[in-house]
Amino acid sequence: MTQTTMSIDTSAELLENDILPKMKEVHTDPNVGCPSDKELPKALVESTAKKSPAQWAYERIIMYIQNFEQQLDNDHEVGMGLAGGNVGVIRIEGLGYYDPDIVTYYGTNEIGAKTQLIQHVSQLNVTLVASPKHIDQPEPNRIGFRLAEALERSENVTT
Repeated sequence: MTQTTMSIDTSAELLENDILPKMKEVHTDPNVGCPSDKELPKALVESTAKKSPAQWAYERIIMYIQNFEQQLDNDHEVGMGLAGGNVGVIRIEGLGYYDPDIVTYYGTNEIGAKTQLIQHVSQLNVTLVASPKHIDQPEPNRIGFRLAEALERSENVTT
């Protein structure tokens, strides 16, 4: 007979567990890397209670960009497809947010024009796209890895 142990949480622990972020993904290919399979950066496991919707969206987008880049070969970089309009795909060169509710993406479009998308978090809709790197560029740019460094730091990512 197996003996089970019961744990009783305090009111404070129940409240904290309720506001901690949760994540789950399932793919048809079991070899596809999921952010939920890895240890999440410190910024993504702390309570969201003190974060604006913009900061919380920004931190999660960084994680998704980095995971997407890990699946790319050396000839491709992360680009972003935009819903609505004829903007097409932009090569992501920067990401930011403006509290309490704006996320912005910086980059260049398919013809090399400087592009910036400013988006309200309630309209957040981004498609990550594998875009060929520039032919004169020896290595692809990996913005996700630079952005993710801030998520691992002990200080607030907004500083």
